[in-house]
Amino acid sequence: MPDRLPSPKFSAALEQGGTPLTGPFALGTFGDGSRVFPGLVVGPRVRDLSDLAPSLRAVVEDWEALFPRLVDLAQETADAWHDLADLRVLAPIEPGQILQSGANYRKHVVDLVAAEKESVHGATPEEARADAERMMDERIRSGVPYVFLGSPRAICGPYDDIVLPALGEQHDWELELALVIGRTGKNILVEDAMSYVAAYTICNDLTTRDRLYRPDLKAIGTDWFTAKNADTFLPTGPFLVPAAFVGNPTEDADVRITLRHNGVVRQDESTKDMIFDIPRLIAYVSTTTTLRPGDLLLTGSPAGNGAHWGVFLKPGDVMEAEITGLGHQRNTVRSGQ
Repeated sequence: MPDRLPSPKFSAALEQGGTPLTGPFALGTFGDGSRVFPGLVVGPRVRDLSDLAPSLRAVVEDWEALFPRLVDLAQETADAWHDLADLRVLAPIEPGQILQSGANYRKHVVDLVAAEKESVHGATPEEARADAERMMDERIRSGVPYVFLGSPRAICGPYDDIVLPALGEQHDWELELALVIGRTGKNILVEDAMSYVAAYTICNDLTTRDRLYRPDLKAIGTDWFTAKNADTFLPTGPFLVPAAFVGNPTEDADVRITLRHNGVVRQDESTKDMIFDIPRLIAYVSTTTTLRPGDLLLTGSPAGNGAHWGVFLKPGDVMEAEITGLGHQRNTVRSGQ
């Protein structure tokens, strides 16, 4: 794993709450003060997996063969276990590539389109919303996802500080469900897509809104690299929860994405509100790029970003984020200037 700001111990995060994990175990990457190692998480204990693989990426790269072994190890009581509270929780995996889906939650996009129709085209609120909902229904029927690439260097741990870059002022949150690919595939069929998912995790895809559009190159459009890839702008984890324990979150209305900013709930939405579900996202991106084990696919952010509330991140702010069954993040914001 690349060098990161040190992560607080997991016990500090537990004091802040968070939903319990789905399934009998999860996987993570941990530090004990002298080294970093992959681990199997069972309740408050972590089993060092260094004897099985050098990293969690290596575990995922051999997922089909190693998963049964992980099931067995989770039931062992030998002395290779650590107390989770004694370890530092790092970002769980260093992905080969990060694929990020934009404009993929129906309510979020409807809100954006309706606001534009009111402010730019003079539509009434009722007309604007009805028109926007018709557009989204048609997009679901005949459209395709919108996907771009992120930099693995933006990743930080789930309890690391977020360091605001010197340029820009409108630093925003975008909490997202992310999946980890467990098999190599190209031109994957929708009906086969879920078999390529090894695990799920949490990502907060931070964005500097006022650096998203280039005033010097308006015809080119958005500058995703500059707006989204600052160091620490992708808190990831705490763990990977195997897909075998989660199923398909886009079919489960009980899986919720929730973010609190300084204690105020800003995002709270079911994953069922996705415009393009996980199988369609996987099938779509695999028509362009070969997916490989360890690749990370972010599935989009629901309504409730800072831009919606007119509130952006400042030094001293605290974000607490969780997705049902996948754990909890807590990040304090500080200035990088």
